[in-house]
Amino acid sequence: MIHPTRTNLLLLRDKARSVSNSIAILRARKQALVKEFLDATRPFLRSREDIRNIYGKALLELWLSLGREGNDTIESIAAASARDFGIEISEKSIWGLKYKDVITYENPLREPEERGYDYLATTPHLEDCTGYFEKLLESMIKIAEFECKLKRIGTEILRTTRKIRVLEEIVFPELTRQVRTITQFIGERERESYFRLKRFKNRETSQK
Repeated sequence: MIHPTRTNLLLLRDKARSVSNSIAILRARKQALVKEFLDATRPFLRSREDIRNIYGKALLELWLSLGREGNDTIESIAAASARDFGIEISEKSIWGLKYKDVITYENPLREPEERGYDYLATTPHLEDCTGYFEKLLESMIKIAEFECKLKRIGTEILRTTRKIRVLEEIVFPELTRQVRTITQFIGERERESYFRLKRFKNRETSQK
C-alpha cells in the first residue's frame, strides 16, 4: 500500500483524473474509428458483390467470344491489348492510425479505340468481355484498398477496446480504492489527533 500521506493522496487524485481523461479520449477515438469502419464497410461489401456479378458476366462473354472469334484470335487480341498497369501503395492516417492506400495512375476502363486492336472487326461480345474484365480490375483495386483499411481499423478498434476495459475495470477502480483508503486513514488520524488535543486541553483546564 502507498504510504498514507496528503502528498500521496494528491498524487493519486491527479493520477485518477488523468486516467479518467485518458478513458474519455480513448472512447472518442474508438467512436471515430467505428464510424470510419462502418463508412468503409458499405462500399467494401458493394465491391465484393460487384466482383461476383462482373466476373460472371465476363466469363459468359468470354465463352461467347471464343465461340465466335476462335481461341487463336482471342489470344492475339489479348497480346495486342496488354499493358503495364501501374499502381502505387501510399500511406494514409486516421486519428494517428496509419494504413496502406492504393493509388492508380490511369483508369482501368479504356475506350474501345484505346485497346490496341481493331474493335470494328470483332464481335460485340468481345468488347463486352474486355470491358467487364477491365471493370473487374477496377473493382479488385478498390477491394484491395478497403481490405487493408478495414483490417487496420478493426485491429485498432479491438486494441482500443482492450485499453478502455483495463483502465475502467482495473486501473481506475484501484486508484479510487487507494484514494478512499488513504482519505479514511487520514480522516481517522485527524480525528484521533483532535480528541487527543481536546483531552489535553481539558486536562490543562482541570489542573488550573
